[in-house]
Amino acid sequence: MEYHPVVIKQHPRSVSKHNPESRYWRKFRHPVFVKEYAPVTSVHFSPARPHRYAVTAATRIQIYAPRTQRIIKTISRFKDVARSGCIRDDGKLVVAGDDSGLIQVFDINSRAILRTLDSHKQPVHVTRFSPLQHTQILSCSDDTTVNIWDMPSQSAVATFTAHTDYVRAGVVSQSNPHLVLTGSYDSTVRLFDSRTGECEMIMGRGSTSSSVPVEQVLMFPSGSVALSSSGPILRVWDIVAGGRCLRALSNHQKTITALTFDSKSTRLLTGSLDQMVKVYDVSTYKVVHTMRYPSSILCLGISPDDTHIAAGMSDGTLSVRRRDPKASEAVSTDMAISAEALQSGPFESFLGGVLSTIGERRLPKNIKGKSKLLDNVDEFRVESRRKKRLREYDRLLKSFKYGAALDSVLSKQVPPTTKFSLIQELIHRDGLRPALAGRDDVLLEPILRLLLKYITDPRFGESPLIDGLLLQLRRKMDSELKFQAELAKVRGALDMILSTSVLSSVTPSSR
Repeated sequence: MEYHPVVIKQHPRSVSKHNPESRYWRKFRHPVFVKEYAPVTSVHFSPARPHRYAVTAATRIQIYAPRTQRIIKTISRFKDVARSGCIRDDGKLVVAGDDSGLIQVFDINSRAILRTLDSHKQPVHVTRFSPLQHTQILSCSDDTTVNIWDMPSQSAVATFTAHTDYVRAGVVSQSNPHLVLTGSYDSTVRLFDSRTGECEMIMGRGSTSSSVPVEQVLMFPSGSVALSSSGPILRVWDIVAGGRCLRALSNHQKTITALTFDSKSTRLLTGSLDQMVKVYDVSTYKVVHTMRYPSSILCLGISPDDTHIAAGMSDGTLSVRRRDPKASEAVSTDMAISAEALQSGPFESFLGGVLSTIGERRLPKNIKGKSKLLDNVDEFRVESRRKKRLREYDRLLKSFKYGAALDSVLSKQVPPTTKFSLIQELIHRDGLRPALAGRDDVLLEPILRLLLKYITDPRFGESPLIDGLLLQLRRKMDSELKFQAELAKVRGALDMILSTSVLSSVTPSSR
């Protein structure tokens, strides 16, 4: 009959202070710190794989590879401080503005200047490609104007002049390419329509913090709800209800400078000058996790596959935290790549794309390429499995050496769950008494120390038999203590009798 190893009983662990949400965000570890020459003002991840990200600092834009965190491209063709480097959805172009008011569009591979837009007269802090119309660019400037540019003709198709102060925040709706949400230092959030060229909605006018500039704005993918930050206050606006403020949250101590969503827009990340990044659940707008950084946060970005969080700080430090995705996430990613390859061409190109992305790392080393896989499509590789070796106490139990098995788990390196699981197994085998029989004081010492250490632990006191044995031990000790006390009394009485007899025998002779 096959021997079954001892089953180690797993006791419930103590309740962790971190909830599942916090444990997920704590997986973003292994931070990489890169020192720039000036404050990092913008971080933007490419929506296209492999999700390279653009970091804007000083007079240059640097493109990083997410896997190695190394610079693969440097664009330094700016005469003044560069702002808001943004990569287009296809990952081929990058746009940025600078403090001279110039907007430039670059080819990300050759770094050649493709377009130059120069109608702004003051610094341009926001440049964005339209997510639905890739030939249009949004720009927001300190000259209080907001432009929508047509890249092929290098002309502005719409100009909005409703703001009265610096415009430092702006986004294009992901559901409607004609809607633009902007935030200004005039303390208002405005919704513009490029078809009419007019401001359709004003949010923030008449609020109690009307003198606080709007630093950042963000719009949900559905286009029905907007977010804005003014100082340390985060506000939620209902666009469908005419710009009504749904919530006003104050979880930061200083100005909120960065807003971004995760890939599914179910979590909101906010960065602040108080060196904190807070994660909100957008269903309740409660903070579910907080991350601390060594300096004030100026910009924040999370990769579309939720594996990297990049933060730019005021002291010129770029911090990148990485999370290792689960196997299920990797499989779903590979399936998405395969679907894209199948849609882009015939079956041969689809198969070649699969091999280039996932197939070669799963095939044996001597099988490479498409033809090898097709030739061996009906073959199976039989893998040999190593037999699991028994532990020392299992080998001794298998040989019915109960005393030696008990001694093998009494060392300090063995966890207590294993020790008491073996004792339970000995009880089931009627081997506890033979394992304890014939022991001297040296062999009994580790057993008594084990009992003294864990006798009050409720995890190991659930066995009725062990409880009965401990009760018997207590009764034995009580009876022994009573017997010793009686012996002490008898000894005291005998000492008194003996001393009296000695005195009585000495007294007559002295007379």
